[in-house]
Order: sequence, then C-alpha cells, then structure tokens
Amino acid sequence: MKKIFEPSELILDPEGYIYHLHIKPGDIADRIILVGDPGRVPLVSSFFDTIEVKKQNREFVTHTGFLRKKRVSVLSTGIGTDNIDIVMNELDALVNIDFENRTLKKERKSLTLVRIGTSGSLQKEIPLNSFLLSRKVIGFDGMLHFYAGLDRYNDVSFANSFMKGVEWPEFWNTPYVINARKDLVDLMSGEKVVEGITISAPGFYGPQGRTLRIPLADKDMNHKIESFSYHREKITNYEMESSALYGLSEMLGHKAITLCAIIANRVTKEANDHYEPLIKSLIEYVLNKLTA
Repeated sequence: MKKIFEPSELILDPEGYIYHLHIKPGDIADRIILVGDPGRVPLVSSFFDTIEVKKQNREFVTHTGFLRKKRVSVLSTGIGTDNIDIVMNELDALVNIDFENRTLKKERKSLTLVRIGTSGSLQKEIPLNSFLLSRKVIGFDGMLHFYAGLDRYNDVSFANSFMKGVEWPEFWNTPYVINARKDLVDLMSGEKVVEGITISAPGFYGPQGRTLRIPLADKDMNHKIESFSYHREKITNYEMESSALYGLSEMLGHKAITLCAIIANRVTKEANDHYEPLIKSLIEYVLNKLTA
C-alpha cells in the first residue's frame, strides 16, 4: 500500500505551492546553489544567461535559469540548521513526491546542492580571502538526532574523539560528524581552495565562543577546539548550516557540499571588511564548476 502524505505533513497552498519555499515542482533545477542571505540571490543569478523563475516567500528567495545551457537554481535559506531542515525537506518533496496524489514518485531524483557562505578561520595558517571547502562537518545543533538513520552517516569515532579531546559537557547536545561526498570534493577542489573540518554552531555568539554581556559556560572551549586534532587534522572554521545540509542530503539521497569565503581569522583577529568582491569570485568559481 502506498504511503499517503497527509495535508498536515505535506502542506500545500490551494495553488499547489509548497508551504515555506512557495514554489512548485518544476520551478527548481537539479543543480542548486544555496546562500543564506536573500539579497545574495540576485547576485548569483546575475551570472545566468537567462532567468525563468523568480519567487519569494519570507526569507526564501528562488531564482532558476540557464548558464551554458545547464539549468541552475539559487535559493536563500536564511540562517541556521532549523531553516535547512525546512529547505531540504521541501526541496526533496518538490522532486520526489507527486503533489497531486500525495505519494512518492516511482523514480527518485537526486539533487546536487552547493552552499556558498562566509566564515572565520580557527587556524592562523588559513589565510584571509581563501575558499574553504568543508570536507567534514561537526554538528553542534542536535537537529539530526530527531531523524532515524543518523548512525549510518555519523563518523562516531571522530565524534567520540572530539568530545573527549575538548572535554565536551554531558548536558550539551551530542555532536555528530558528517563527511562530504568525495565526488563533490573532487569537483570543487582547486588552487585557491583549502579543505577543512567545519563546525556548524546553533548560534553566532555564545555557541561560537563570542561573548558580549553574557559570560560563556566554557570560556576555554574555542582554545580547546583550535588545539584539537584527529589523525593530524585540525578543525578549521565555524558556520551555521552545513551539518544539517550534509546529513539530510545523505538521508534523502542528495549530494551537498559547502564552500565558504574566509573573511576573518579568529586567532590572528584579522578581518576583511570589504568582502563582496571575494563572494562574487566564489560564486563565479562555483558556477563554473557546476556548469562546466
């Protein structure tokens, strides 16, 4: 008996748009660039040869078009793994669920997703203005623990070593570790690209070791993270989305990878305050790789 996705679970508006993204099947390409900032969507699509879809709802802006005869979409996710939970489930529904019958399609489609973001390095040897590819992501957020099957993709050995190495408090979320797909790592590698191990934090301030008026529960955590190594590999940077992106992509049968422009170094305290040209260069780099 076919599973029926009930209206309370798969929420569609009367015109057939999926609830949060507010797009229909067919509005999205198989190659998708994800950005956090809705204002960055038109910057990405400005590189397209043509644009056929422009949709917006809340922080979710979608443009779909063609570049070098390849169909490409760019979609803004907003900030955080909670938003990635919405984006990934709704993107998968758009390509793998028959909205009319509310059943799974016979043929499953796999999407290729590349997240473009900004980040600060946790290692002094990673220079400003480089591109960092997240070969492995550590999730501090806990979101994937709500889904069955995490054990298939979680690098438990790394996670256990990390928790022991940084003296992870028992009452914090248990970190999980997801590896990037090797084929996407190979595709996105290049001279300016540094491969690294990325932390996805559930916040920008305390969870990333920043403090304004509230003291940190563990003021030494960033130093422990910077000093930690696993098989001589160091943790390189923080961001806020990739753990959920990698994990949900694996669970749903899609492929995902993140590249961040390094606009600050948390160790040397340097920062690039005028980083838009760097972002533009990263966008162009990713599009060239995706549509070659």
